[in-house]
Parts: sequence; structure tokens; C-alpha cells
Amino acid sequence: MRFVTYRSVVDAAARLGVIEDDLVVDVEQLGAKAGLGFPSTMLAFIDLGPAALAALRQALDDQRGRWPVGAALPLGNVRLLAPIPRPRKNIFGIGLNYVEHVAESARTLDTSKELPKQPVIFSKPPTSVIGPGDAIEHNRAITQQLDWEVELAVIMGRTARRVSEADALAHVFGYSVLIDVSARDNRRAGQWIYSKGQDTYAPFGPCIVTADEVGDPHALDLWLTVNGETKQRSNTRHMLFKIPTLIADISAAITLEAGDIIASGTPDGVGAGRTPQEWLWPGDIVEAGVDGIGTIRHPVVAV
Repeated sequence: MRFVTYRSVVDAAARLGVIEDDLVVDVEQLGAKAGLGFPSTMLAFIDLGPAALAALRQALDDQRGRWPVGAALPLGNVRLLAPIPRPRKNIFGIGLNYVEHVAESARTLDTSKELPKQPVIFSKPPTSVIGPGDAIEHNRAITQQLDWEVELAVIMGRTARRVSEADALAHVFGYSVLIDVSARDNRRAGQWIYSKGQDTYAPFGPCIVTADEVGDPHALDLWLTVNGETKQRSNTRHMLFKIPTLIADISAAITLEAGDIIASGTPDGVGAGRTPQEWLWPGDIVEAGVDGIGTIRHPVVAV
């Protein structure tokens, strides 16, 4: 299934939907028709666990083509938001997780040329999240080196505490697309949160695709363009630390909970690694995608 958070009109409340062909089917309204108490938000639905997924899948099968009145809207007529508009916790970011990105970062960002022996973890606060089409803010007074990073986002489906790599993927709800926007000149004594955690620095969407539909998360093409020009193109098979390792490593000391998000790292092709270096400026359009999940597109605006 492909979950979205959407608004039917500009001033409407955000609601949880599922994409069916070219329609967005409202999960709460569909559940009411089937006598099921589904919630209207993504986090509340994830909290219900696997049984809710199975019940929703059955309700979709039972009512497909004869949706409750008002429950199915054309996808083109709704406004998509970030699938989780306000995460409960900081996003777990993973740095230097593709071999070629390690090399380009060592050349230009004063990081080690040696491959990390453990995952490099940082975070992005909930206030950094924006949804499809929202603007990435460029504050010239703060940064002159605004950069891009396309990433596969991993959304946890249940609590993971000291889980093994073998059991890790069973804790995943689904996957999405995230751009790790980074102000390279805002790194402070090796700390990245100010550089990567500013408002609008986590474009996220357009949907969450459930883990069963994605299959192998390490066989997905991912890419990013700026003004239509390809800057990054790779495949998740090139991750240095695969997703089970990331989940096992984080949960060894930090409890992962339902709805938590892990941004699993970016391949090479970032602006800082280019010769000459390239940066985002107001008027630019950034588009990023992961095959089988979708694409997000964002203008850069001055603030």
C-alpha cells in the first residue's frame, strides 16, 4: 500500500489516505463504512500494528470500485503533505554511508578518507520536515553553501530495542524519499545538526510505501536533479551499512519506536563534491526520487 497525508482543500485538516490507481481513498472513512475504527493520521495508524494493515487491505479489497461517498478523491485534486508532517522525534540521519560519497567528502568536507567502521549518526529535528512542493528556504545571511542529498527514508513500524540484524527488517513499516538539505558552511566543530537541521531541510514524501510492496530495499535506484540536470544517480545496493545494520546499531543503545524515521544516507554527486563546487540558490528546482516509491519536487526560495 501507498500511504499519503493529504488535504482535500487548503484549509482542511490533514488526513490519512491510501493511493488506489489515480484516487486517494480516505482511511478513516473507508474504515467507518466497514465498521472499523481506523484513525485519520499516519502515526496513529502505524501505532495500531500489523493487524491494522491486514484489516485495511481487506477493506480495500471488499470496497474497491464502490468507495463510500466522499471517501475517494482524484489524486490531482488533493494537496499532498509530508507523510508524517510532524515526526514525534528527530529523524536519525546516517552520514557517509555510500563508498563514493565517503571519497568525495574527504576531498572537500574535511572528513576522513577511511571508510567508517560504524554508522555515522546525526539527527534532523521534526521542524525540518516539509512536504511535496513546499519551498526549501535559503537564508543568505546564514549560508552560502546550500547542498542536496537524496536518501531512502526508513519508517519504523514497531518498537525496536536491541534487535538483531536478522530481525531488524521485521520492524520496518515502509519506505519513502527524503532530501537531506545541508548548509555545508554551518558545520560546527564536527557537529552536523545546525548544518542539516534547519527549517525546511528535510523534504519528505510523496508517500510511504509499505515494506511488503518494496521487497528488497537494497535494490532501488535513487536520483536527484537540480533544474532538470542529474546530479545524483545510484542504487541502494551501494550502501556501506545496510538497513538491518543501521537498525541494529541504533537500537543497541537508543530505542526506536513506531513512526521513527531513518534517513539512510546519500550516494555521491553532492554539490560540495563537484569541481567546481555547486550550491543551491533561490530560483532553483530540486527533484528527487526513489524507484518504486515516487518523486518530490521543491523550489528554493530566499528568506
